[in-house]
Amino acid sequence: MSKQNRVNRPSPLPAGIVELPVHRPPRVSDAIPDFLAQEVPVALVYNGISHVVMMASPKDLELFAVGFSLSEGIIEHPKEIYGMEVVQACNGLEVQIELSSRRFMGLKERRRALAGRTGCGVCGVEQLNDIGKPVSPLPFTQTFNLANLDRALEHLNDVQPIGQLSGCTHAAAWVLPSGEIIGGHEDVGRHVALDKLLGRRARESEVWQQGAALVSSRASYEMVQKAAMCGVEILFAVSAATTLAVEVAERCNLTLVGFCKPGRATVYTHPQRLIVDQ
Repeated sequence: MSKQNRVNRPSPLPAGIVELPVHRPPRVSDAIPDFLAQEVPVALVYNGISHVVMMASPKDLELFAVGFSLSEGIIEHPKEIYGMEVVQACNGLEVQIELSSRRFMGLKERRRALAGRTGCGVCGVEQLNDIGKPVSPLPFTQTFNLANLDRALEHLNDVQPIGQLSGCTHAAAWVLPSGEIIGGHEDVGRHVALDKLLGRRARESEVWQQGAALVSSRASYEMVQKAAMCGVEILFAVSAATTLAVEVAERCNLTLVGFCKPGRATVYTHPQRLIVDQ
């Protein structure tokens, strides 16, 4: 850890990070303190039945549960969750979720064995047909001036207190058409960070319906599908998109933009939502 980081050590440390000794050349015999992001198993338990275990940062887990439930089609509205509690389990954390009877019956009908999707959106899916759930085509109600994207990119780091200390998280933020970031979340898993954002957006005011999602990672098919399932019309990604992500975005009318850097972007699908100053 640099001298600057040691001087700027926050007190107390933000949730989801620990300080541990590390060794660095050339004096590998000397231990110095450094910050590491926590990664813990988090089980989502619906009406007493464990549905999925994800590796995640141990913060904002109620928002993660809401976002996951929406983006996976388990619920259509946060009001269909009647109660929620985060509890310590023997090897990690459980988010115990009480679903409405109708939604729980639907979940039981299509339960899948899912596990550890931090890096792979297909892990645990029992059948290939489960990939690419049908998504209703999105409307065309949003526009975004690409000249305002730079403002959001400059402040994406602001929603990553763990990432600033450890360099080990992904971020997902909500960007107004003006380029202002009004909120965001981080996690060691990019899918989880997006679910947290989607859960937050579902609970917030009408202001959060205007604008776009910005993620610090690549855009995989699952990131696109999660966004579309929650009504997000525009998804900006700092890194590249995959071919399947582009196919899904094209099919569900989502505007997908990758390689978002100051002064540049690559538009993959539905550019009609974007304004470019000449």
